Amino acid sequence: MKKLKEYIIPFVGLKVGKHHFDYQIDNQFFEFFEYDDFNSVKVSVDLLLEKKSNMLELHFSIEGTVNLNCDVSNEAYDQPVEHQLHLVVKFGEEYNDENEELLILPHGAYEIEVHQYIYEAIVLALPYKRLHPGIEDGTLNSEILDKLEELQPVQKEVNENNEVDPRWNKLKNLLNDNK
Repeated sequence: MKKLKEYIIPFVGLKVGKHHFDYQIDNQFFEFFEYDDFNSVKVSVDLLLEKKSNMLELHFSIEGTVNLNCDVSNEAYDQPVEHQLHLVVKFGEEYNDENEELLILPHGAYEIEVHQYIYEAIVLALPYKRLHPGIEDGTLNSEILDKLEELQPVQKEVNENNEVDPRWNKLKNLLNDNK
């Protein structure tokens, strides 16, 4: 698998202190991961890398919009994305990324790849259910919404005397008989 070179940071040559990296994320970035759930992506990532004598701290600030399809109506809309990610990089005997906030690199490592963290932060910043804002406020006019409303199950009217269907009484008797 080829690597995204612009997302590899050689930290060995950096001085101790803070360093800024800016990335503009678009559809090509997600093509690398073969992720095609988005119609378009326009996200900026501000990465603050703080190099210390024995470790690195990375602060990702992600902000922008992702155009995707609504889960209900399949209409495209822009979903705002905003996320913060903090990662501590320490050095040890072997590579270990089991903890989502701590990365351990082997002692001889001289660079860090950040594209996977950016990818995961953007994807995880999206809501689980993708709902067009026009559905929530009632302003979206769509044939699909009209059809869904037409096919919605009709609620049965309650008897005028508020009587319960006698079949339910028989079922309740079964419960009482077991006591």
